[in-house]
Amino acid sequence: MQESGFSLMVILCILVVLWWGWKVLESIWWRPKKLERLLKEQGVKVTPYNLLFGDLKENMRLLKEARSKPMNLSHDIVPRVLPFHLQTVRKLGKTSAFWFGTNPRLYIMDPNLIRDIMNKFDQFVKIKGNRLTRLFIGGLATYDGEKWAKHRRIINPAFHVEKLKRMLSAFYTTSNEMVSKWEKLVASEGSCELDVWPELQNLTGDVISRAAFGSSYEEGKRIFKLQGEQAELFIQSFQTAFIPGFSFLPTKRNRRMKEIDREVRTLLMGIINKRQKTMKVAEANNDDLLGLLLESNDTEIQENKNKKNVGMTIEEVIQECKLFYFAGQETTSVLLVWTMVVLSMHSEWQVRAREEVLQVFGKNKPGFDGLNHLKIVTMILYEVLRLYPPLLFLDRCTYKNIKLGEISLPPGIQVMLPIVLLHHDHEVWGEDAEEFKPERFAEGISKATNNQVSFFPFGWGPRICIGQQFAMTEAKMALAMVLQRFAFELSPSYAHAPTTVVTLHPQYGAQIILHKL
Repeated sequence: MQESGFSLMVILCILVVLWWGWKVLESIWWRPKKLERLLKEQGVKVTPYNLLFGDLKENMRLLKEARSKPMNLSHDIVPRVLPFHLQTVRKLGKTSAFWFGTNPRLYIMDPNLIRDIMNKFDQFVKIKGNRLTRLFIGGLATYDGEKWAKHRRIINPAFHVEKLKRMLSAFYTTSNEMVSKWEKLVASEGSCELDVWPELQNLTGDVISRAAFGSSYEEGKRIFKLQGEQAELFIQSFQTAFIPGFSFLPTKRNRRMKEIDREVRTLLMGIINKRQKTMKVAEANNDDLLGLLLESNDTEIQENKNKKNVGMTIEEVIQECKLFYFAGQETTSVLLVWTMVVLSMHSEWQVRAREEVLQVFGKNKPGFDGLNHLKIVTMILYEVLRLYPPLLFLDRCTYKNIKLGEISLPPGIQVMLPIVLLHHDHEVWGEDAEEFKPERFAEGISKATNNQVSFFPFGWGPRICIGQQFAMTEAKMALAMVLQRFAFELSPSYAHAPTTVVTLHPQYGAQIILHKL
């Protein structure tokens, strides 16, 4: 009896091992080769499949090589920031695919197809990352379907133009603190060299702390430091992302990512709890994003008492706050640093921008309506976003059979929208695509793009970034106040080296020489 029971256990164990082995083999070989065959039959060229890791090693090798030294002082940044993808598209053509681990990922560079994907956001969904991805970022940017619609509806009121006007004082106060500090630095000599990259990161961190949470940068800077470390660890995790179950192993990196997540959640929970208590006992000032979010969430719950799954849970509010912190700081600091670098390279546009700012505001405090009437400054910011987009690409995934142009895509096919490749595409922008020419946007985005979806630094369509106007208004305020007080140029110590740490950073900083006006 015991022997037969033991034999049964052995057979069961063997069956489990065989089943598990079959599932692993199916995921790392049979499925990838089936998808590869399907794409090739439709004329899509695909890079050779390397078991498990796909093109990761070659991608990392080319990136490491590109980052090993600065580039020439030009705007032709694609060979440095996306060398593998540029090489693949040049070799295989725009209708091609590469391997992201065990998944073929199709390049989409036709503006009409990009429009289809962006509009059909219910069919082309966000790619679900592993548990490490979720430790790094969550919230609205990662949701689909009904959950996305609900969160967007609740968050929308916080970004209404009237609410944005109330946050203008936070933009001004923080920008004024930064330029006042800079004035003290140049006071004795009339000029000084300064790495403006950490300065601008502090600026946008302080702005999002005040505008989102009504607190100073001092209260939020620990969160920013942790989020920055989490971003670095998240990028590193791609080296092992395709090994089944690796994200669950208690490695040093995995443990640290979980520790950071716990600390960030604790800090945010403290801010949220403090605000909720204030809202219960008094008429709280809900002019910041957190207050507006909690107020809108309460309204949603009250108006839908008899329905299921209404409103956001506290966990979901925490995820949205993490997104506020990361996206709110990163996008604008990246835009501002490259704008200062580019205007240092093109002094004639710096002069034109300053003349416009002084004509509209003089040396006075910039106002909301005036910022919206800065035509030259807006043209400059758009052209910087074209040449140096904060995010280099967007990814989407199919969950059912979909026809995209002439190609039939099965469930699980991933597509890549390479923003920076489109923004630098000579076929779209002309032979001068690598040149800084803000006049492209003199008559707006639609005219510059011939109504094509070829410029989308904040995304496009129904899922366009909800914080776009927030970021642009903040950037205009900071840039206007810098232009009112300083002329600036690149330091001889500046090394031009755009690089990606989730968003597009200056690898060696941004050393600028400030001159007091």
